[in-house]
Amino acid sequence: MQQQNIPISTLVDMYKRGELRLPEIQRHYVWQGTRVRDLLDSLYRGYPSGSILMWETDEAVPTRDFAIAQDTNAFAGRKLLLDGQQRLTSLTAVLNGDPVQVRGRKRAIEILFNLEHPDGPPSDNVDIESDEVSPVTPDDELPDEAEENEEEGEAGFKEKLNRRTFVVSSKNLLSQPQWVSVSEVFRTANDTDILKKAGITSLDDPRYQKYAGRLQKLRAIKQYQYVVHVLERKMGYEEVTQIFVRVNSLGAKLRSSDLALAQITSRWPNLLKELEKFQDECEQSWFTIELGQLVRGIVIFATKQCLFRTVASTPVDALKEGWKQAQEGLRFAINFLRTNAGIEDESLLSSPMFIHALAAVSRVKDNKLTADEQNKLLHWLLIANARGRYSRGSTESLLNEDLAIIFRTGDIGALLEPVKRQFGRLHIEPGDLAGRGVNSPLFSLSYLALKASGAKDWYSGLGLSLTHQGKLHFIQWHHIIPKSLLKERGYETGEINEIANMAFITGQTNRRISNKEATGYLVDIVAKQGEEALHCQCVPTDSELWSTERYRDFLQSRRTALAERMNSFIKESAKL
Repeated sequence: MQQQNIPISTLVDMYKRGELRLPEIQRHYVWQGTRVRDLLDSLYRGYPSGSILMWETDEAVPTRDFAIAQDTNAFAGRKLLLDGQQRLTSLTAVLNGDPVQVRGRKRAIEILFNLEHPDGPPSDNVDIESDEVSPVTPDDELPDEAEENEEEGEAGFKEKLNRRTFVVSSKNLLSQPQWVSVSEVFRTANDTDILKKAGITSLDDPRYQKYAGRLQKLRAIKQYQYVVHVLERKMGYEEVTQIFVRVNSLGAKLRSSDLALAQITSRWPNLLKELEKFQDECEQSWFTIELGQLVRGIVIFATKQCLFRTVASTPVDALKEGWKQAQEGLRFAINFLRTNAGIEDESLLSSPMFIHALAAVSRVKDNKLTADEQNKLLHWLLIANARGRYSRGSTESLLNEDLAIIFRTGDIGALLEPVKRQFGRLHIEPGDLAGRGVNSPLFSLSYLALKASGAKDWYSGLGLSLTHQGKLHFIQWHHIIPKSLLKERGYETGEINEIANMAFITGQTNRRISNKEATGYLVDIVAKQGEEALHCQCVPTDSELWSTERYRDFLQSRRTALAERMNSFIKESAKL
């Protein structure tokens, strides 16, 4: 195996010229802007940034497109990138100002550089992104970094940003003289325009040398040298796939589903295109199913269990039949979720594993369910989802337990028995909501129950839906008693962010209400929409409970109302 030191500028050029190709075993580009920001910060400071793994081959290997368009090159396909895709795509996007294609949409990665950044080591910890996906937009999500942060105040938030060397771009920051676009810096070697924007009009300005030096250091990122390992030509595709799996297993960079996909595609060329085509089909119904879940679906129907460890030894013909069955089963699952359960997209599921259980029922029953079986399946789904059936303990073991019931007996009613053993009871009690926030499985159930009860936006009158058109009408969760006011009075974060303090309204209404006292804006809502507008959201109509001083009494009242509504929703939906 050869080893070379190659500067970033050369690697980016190889990427753009099409000299590097992406083998089918690689996953999509998945990095968020904050990851790119932190990569640039590390390179700027000269910190280690890993290595690159390539394979130079003349073998006809299935490939996929990078997230950034490449030039046509006669030598395309000679060098395949096995490790380093996320970094090189990010650097190509930022250094060249090229947009990346993610889920069918092109977007720029805009990072800003702070000419006035503090000297010394970084003052902020690197962000750890949550794996949790919320079904609706939070009411305090910042549309850009310029808006006020409720917890720190506008001044405190700006001070925090000013301590950073790099940030994800916002219109407000870009208009300020000390912040410059990283892509703009790399587009030109002339600092004149950049320094003028920063307010420097003379070489005698004491900031001149500091800013010019920092811009030079920023551009020096292009000379940062990565250690590049190049696998030998004599190696075959399956052997290289095993190296890819081992490298990523040891580094824990990829999930087991990514490694399983690599093992399958090394024996089943062009599978990735089929999976992506099915992903696009699901997107038409507002369901985003990750590639890893599609791979799990293949494994489930090929082996009647969900673990990936048998992938390498499972015959390709069995995997292909598994994929055929998985597609039919997943189509049923999506349709059942949308039309029978009112679950409009995957974010309302406490775990994506539910789609596999529903898909298995579809195939075992050959899409012939009696009315009783339909009701039992819906009852199990709503209860298990609300309780977080696959969110605790060993997810794969729990799914295998349910798959065994489905494949061996076909008894849908028996699916509730493991849930009873796991949680002790099936109904929701008010105390279950205490201290539970938006990451609780009960949060999705509260949305479904309120939607079914006729809850509407408090100003526009639109019913609840995650598929509304237009940014102004996206459904958000809203703190009924504003969190900034509760913080001022010393309430704990867990109390403030309880499900019982959340209503579902559109983003436009949310901004109009802002942090107004509930005793003021709720009176206005009742006057214009009637008490039914509050009743449908389980908000107490006793105006004395709306005051911030009575917050704990408000929580207790709404927990009781929500629990009752949730239980009624489940019974009515499953026709119990």
